[in-house]
Amino acid sequence: MDGNTKSTHDPGGLGELERSALHVVWRLGRVTADQVREELDRPLKDSTVRTVLRRLEEKGYVAHSLEDRAFLYRPAQSRQSVAGRAAKRIADWFCEGSVEALLVGMVDSRVLDSDELQRIAAIIARAQNHAVRTKEAQ
Repeated sequence: MDGNTKSTHDPGGLGELERSALHVVWRLGRVTADQVREELDRPLKDSTVRTVLRRLEEKGYVAHSLEDRAFLYRPAQSRQSVAGRAAKRIADWFCEGSVEALLVGMVDSRVLDSDELQRIAAIIARAQNHAVRTKEAQ
């Protein structure tokens, strides 16, 4: 089975070209198939790009609207949402579902630099403060 036909909403189920096209849509927001083709900066037929975008739409990653007889594609899911599900899947595969073990592994392997660690610590602190306030309000 090739990377373009794996299960719906499975970040690991995207082929390389699908991932590249999705990154273009995320970066630009609203794009035509021609814009995606130009941004990919490699020789691709129009029909190939349209097929990739259609598959991304079938998998729920992009949506389209018709404007001035052209399909405009936009993200249907945020990069963070897709990344979160991908991280959870990796945790399920390799860490028996423990996101903590995944993060510890990333820290121990020095995958994260000190700036990233500081940003993550700040995000965790905000989430903890929000959880405390929510609990106190109940």
